[in-house]
Amino acid sequence: MAIEKVVVPVAGLGTRLLPATKSQPKEMLPVGRKPVVQYVVEELVSQGLKKFLFITGKNKRSIEDHFDKDPELLERLRAEGRDELLDEMDYGREGVTFFYVRQKLNPMGVPGGLGAAVATAEDFVGEEDFVVALGDTIITGGDYSGLIRRMIASHVRNRPAATVAVVEVPEDEVSKYGVVKPRKRAGSEFEAEDLVEKPPPGEAPSRLAIAARYVFSPVIFDAIRRTAPGVGGELQLTDAIANLIKMGHKVMCVKLKPDERRYDIGNPESYFKAFVDFALADQQYGYIVRQYLQRKLREV
Repeated sequence: MAIEKVVVPVAGLGTRLLPATKSQPKEMLPVGRKPVVQYVVEELVSQGLKKFLFITGKNKRSIEDHFDKDPELLERLRAEGRDELLDEMDYGREGVTFFYVRQKLNPMGVPGGLGAAVATAEDFVGEEDFVVALGDTIITGGDYSGLIRRMIASHVRNRPAATVAVVEVPEDEVSKYGVVKPRKRAGSEFEAEDLVEKPPPGEAPSRLAIAARYVFSPVIFDAIRRTAPGVGGELQLTDAIANLIKMGHKVMCVKLKPDERRYDIGNPESYFKAFVDFALADQQYGYIVRQYLQRKLREV
């Protein structure tokens, strides 16, 4: 089974990063030399995923502009011999296509949650299994794209309704994420018994938080239709996945490796850390940034 379709939800409002995100999508904020969502796309393209559907919203047009082909710019880069930028910006050469659909607002005039965003992709997906990758979360480490590779391999091997990436988080952070209850002792790959969206710290079934990457079969759309609004009055994808289990379907989880890291860019602390880490890793300017930070720390 070949999986080639990706759904990238980018309709979130980014309120935790205001005022920076008032007119600029959080997914387009720079981390090092690239916007956040470009790292997400590069991760998935490297695994042979070719068809992308962005679930967009108000003030998200710059995402479409970013991935739109600009012949004049590409020709200028060729003339200047800047092949490294051509490789990063000309997705058409790799047969990658981008589609866009706007998520409908709920009666309060805001996006209706991640479950509602994924439901918007049903016509695009059809009867195929597909990947969901949150457009505001960067996964790094290992061989850069190893997580998605492991998730797809697990999904093909185990034939579940859903395969979910998870990462262990500190006890005081479990209330920020959807959390998984393993059916048995959790190894690098395991079956989920239940999932809970943003549980209070003392009530979390584990410290295994959902890590912004999923592989689904089309049955997820039926589960979403059976899901009532949850935390924040929104249609939560975590609740829909929990419904898959109640419906008798298997849900598998794949853990991030110790050398893999998730950056949740919608969280200001995580965004600041990401920018520092990527700046330090820059081949041209990383050494200069390191010297600058060392000097600033001595001044504190």
